Amino acid sequence: MIREFNLNDVLYLVAAMRWTLALTAIAFAGGGLVGLMIALLRVSSLPPLRWIGTIYVLAVQGTPLLAWLFVFFFGLSIVGVEVSPWIAAAASYSIYAGAFLGEIWRGALQAIPRQQWEAGSSLGLSFGQQLRYIIVPQATRLAIPPTVGFLVQLIKNTSLAAVIGFVELTREGQLTTATTFRPFTVYLTVAALYFLLCFPLTQASRRLERRMLHGAH
Repeated sequence: MIREFNLNDVLYLVAAMRWTLALTAIAFAGGGLVGLMIALLRVSSLPPLRWIGTIYVLAVQGTPLLAWLFVFFFGLSIVGVEVSPWIAAAASYSIYAGAFLGEIWRGALQAIPRQQWEAGSSLGLSFGQQLRYIIVPQATRLAIPPTVGFLVQLIKNTSLAAVIGFVELTREGQLTTATTFRPFTVYLTVAALYFLLCFPLTQASRRLERRMLHGAH
């Protein structure tokens, strides 16, 4: 039954934002753990470990996020493993985020001058101690702006989870469109809500970048 788009529909869309934020938080946390491991593998002094990190990044960044969603949700069911949309989305986005965060953090670690590593080594610090006391504190300042920028992309990419039936903001927009037949109005509202989520983070990322540039001078 077709009806008019009304305030209740807007409230449903606003309520669906919590699942967008929840999926983003889970993906960022899971991706952060994976990304940290990948970043450490990529800067390791052992070539086999660097190769493992490199292969992971190339494999994940070279495949669409949709493919990972399909593999976990539809692919596993073929072999008899039923996975809920929540689990499939969380696993897919964590894998996806891990590759990109790993590269961001690897770049930040390698941006620290080699002399800093050599100074730590000359003091008798182990690789882990060099990271903890010398490299990571400096690399964190470099990594924050691009990390926040990626978080914005992650929020927007959660919309892809709608294809496996995960009811977040975009999926709720699809359901609302099906009952109101007002796609322009519905998706304009959806776009505005994504903007409200992403704009503050985008501005924060830019402020951090400007602050870093001023601090560098």
